[in-house]
Amino acid sequence: MRNVRAGIIAAVAASALLLTGCSPDGGDDATGDETITVWTLEDVAERVEAQQAILDEYAADAGVEIELVALATDQLATVLASSAAAGELPDVIGAVPLNSLYQLQTDGVLDESAAAQIVDSLGADTFAERPLALTQSDGDQLGVPSDAWAQLLFYRADLFEAAGLEAPTDYDSIMTAATTLQSPELAGIVAATAPADSFTQQTFEHFALANGCELVDDDAEIVLDSPECVEAIDFYTSLIRDGSVAGNQDADTTRAEYFSGGAGMIVWSSFLLDELAGLRADALPTCPECQADATFLAENTGIVSAVEGPSGSEPASFGEVVSWAVLDGASDGTNELVEYLMGDGYLEWLAIAPEGKVPTRLGTADEATAYADGWKELEAGVDTKALLSSVYPAEVLQSVVEAPESFNRWGLPQGQGALAGAVAGQFVMPGVLSETINSGVSAEDAANQAAEEANVIKEDLGL
Repeated sequence: MRNVRAGIIAAVAASALLLTGCSPDGGDDATGDETITVWTLEDVAERVEAQQAILDEYAADAGVEIELVALATDQLATVLASSAAAGELPDVIGAVPLNSLYQLQTDGVLDESAAAQIVDSLGADTFAERPLALTQSDGDQLGVPSDAWAQLLFYRADLFEAAGLEAPTDYDSIMTAATTLQSPELAGIVAATAPADSFTQQTFEHFALANGCELVDDDAEIVLDSPECVEAIDFYTSLIRDGSVAGNQDADTTRAEYFSGGAGMIVWSSFLLDELAGLRADALPTCPECQADATFLAENTGIVSAVEGPSGSEPASFGEVVSWAVLDGASDGTNELVEYLMGDGYLEWLAIAPEGKVPTRLGTADEATAYADGWKELEAGVDTKALLSSVYPAEVLQSVVEAPESFNRWGLPQGQGALAGAVAGQFVMPGVLSETINSGVSAEDAANQAAEEANVIKEDLGL
């Protein structure tokens, strides 16, 4: 995924409040206990405005005061610590990624009973099973999973058909497609390789999980040197060397290459969907065919959500689930607000950025697929808007909706979210992969190096 001190915090909060048009008085205004303070990690300006509109509508109907404060994810830990010390914690935080959710649990600020009550009230069976599991720890519901973005393998269905290639669903078919399509004019695949980039971690983890390669085992021992991880490293580095372009690749370069028509496959998040359809002016497809038809690439792109490796037990993928996190001591009415945002207001919430907000609650007790179906009919785009269903075939959108059910993450099922976050934050795997690709280090040596570095981090954390 993608990643102040006391003197800075006031400025951060003030700027966020100014942006959202809220009073900086917090819970001290005339409505007293009726004020619900919401922090959101969806801090892009137009998304903040959309959230404000949703909350304003709810506040007017419910007769409560709601304050919205936007801040970046990487500010959360510091701002939260200072706010806790000042006794000014928010009632609920929105769009909390998994690693941050587990950190909130470690910090002891979550009201886990509130999360459980909300999920029970909405109906646990109305949620996608895997996102619900990823937001639980030892049976406790840490947060309410609100939406997700998926790491996906996009491929040129027209080129695959012309070359007689199967859909790239596993290691063998991906490697075969990449090396078959590879030519001086076309890269078989473009995928992240930059050594200090979280995008490289996310992309590799996508393929590693598919092969049963984990960060730790059930005893919390580092297992990056396992046969499954050696196999995953060998696959990924060979794929890049034999079927891709030279040099460091990141989110921008891979997108540009695929959009130019210069690649047969790309690994990117579901946030690519609106850009691929020509709906964002600063990231338009530029392939020769795109000059006459802006939707050419979207119409000729297939999507694979879950990949299977030779040593994997089942297809798997990397994805991010974000949640509503209710904090201890939350104001009366907080649970009802979250239930509204996951119920009557849910499609409006997803519509903020549907390409990156795949529903984790699929429907209601009466209509099991109401939100999944509604999501497919939402308008996506920034500079131009279009219905997702008017751009993408039904099978493509269905594969995106189903993607969260194959999500997995390093360290989380084993209760090692803090370690996973630290290993990712110090770019252990991106650095090792880059060195392996560029210097010819063996996959076995690379796996041993990654395990050694991860063990150092584990010791430093006292785990």
